[in-house]
Amino acid sequence: MSKTLLLLPGDGIGPEVIAEARRAAQALWPDLTMLEAPFGGASLDHAGAPIAEETIAAAKSADAVLMGAVGGPQWAGVARDKRPEAGLLRLRKEMAVFANLRPALCFEALADASPLKRDLVAGLDILIVRELTGGVYFGEPRGIETLPNGERRGVDTQVYTSSEIRRIARVAFETARKRRGLVHSAEKSNVMETGLLWRQEVAALHEADYGDIRLDHILADNCAMQLVKQPKQFDVIVTDNLFGDILSDEAAMLTGSIGLLPSAALGEDGRPGLYEPVHGSAPDIAGQGVANPVAAILSLGMAFRLSLGRDALADRLEAAVRKALDAGARTRDLGGSLSTRQMGDAVLRAL
Repeated sequence: MSKTLLLLPGDGIGPEVIAEARRAAQALWPDLTMLEAPFGGASLDHAGAPIAEETIAAAKSADAVLMGAVGGPQWAGVARDKRPEAGLLRLRKEMAVFANLRPALCFEALADASPLKRDLVAGLDILIVRELTGGVYFGEPRGIETLPNGERRGVDTQVYTSSEIRRIARVAFETARKRRGLVHSAEKSNVMETGLLWRQEVAALHEADYGDIRLDHILADNCAMQLVKQPKQFDVIVTDNLFGDILSDEAAMLTGSIGLLPSAALGEDGRPGLYEPVHGSAPDIAGQGVANPVAAILSLGMAFRLSLGRDALADRLEAAVRKALDAGARTRDLGGSLSTRQMGDAVLRAL
């Protein structure tokens, strides 16, 4: 059956890295239908909104969506609901992708590129499962108000329901069954009511359905410390939207470069997944042709595996990335001199 992949290059280095992912997709799967649409700041400039209604419709009807990045200083002054990031939040909500899978994998050839010592990161393979559509980023009420005494007050609301917690925990437990069988659930149950509810609901689901999986509860701040102190103790970490945002970026840097790591955002079975490199738009290097495309290429691999039903192609793509790195292919973030295009060439040669 034919499959459709929607490409949303976005802003900053997004178009540069998505171009290399497109080349890899064309090499591996010539019959794959690929569509493209503006997104983020590019969409704001083009259509007056960070995501157009027709783009949302295309995302919902595609089999998978691969995006680059959104945001940049040129849009810093626009209204919050018009910012590029608002387009990403809406896309996640419209696609109903609630589970963000962010692997932190240290390639053997790059173990010395990590800011941590080699013995701490060699062989590192962590998966952070982040709840993506709830929590403080979406809770109401929110806003900035002026109090009667003239002070200004900002309000954000952290909200979770038991069903939201259980569905993300189920993803973590099911994923752990295919890995090492260990889940750490990170929250702040000592000071937050949502954290206490999180711990209670995760524990109840574990007791009811996942007794074969080891579950450890950990406070999110301690989790941050342990990721630096002893990262290989972790297998799967499940956590809320805010803590997941922070912990996954921390885990990404353990691998040597945030430019190496893909991510997937998944919803219920049968819905398209949203895939993206975790590095952001990197406006400081945008347009220079020096961005690392590996994270975007590996995000394509995750789309092959999780949404497009092509495990064999995902295996080939991941092996090619590993082979290119083993052969010494390096972009600037890894201490090398290859351009974005040249790094893409190295992966294509390895294929």
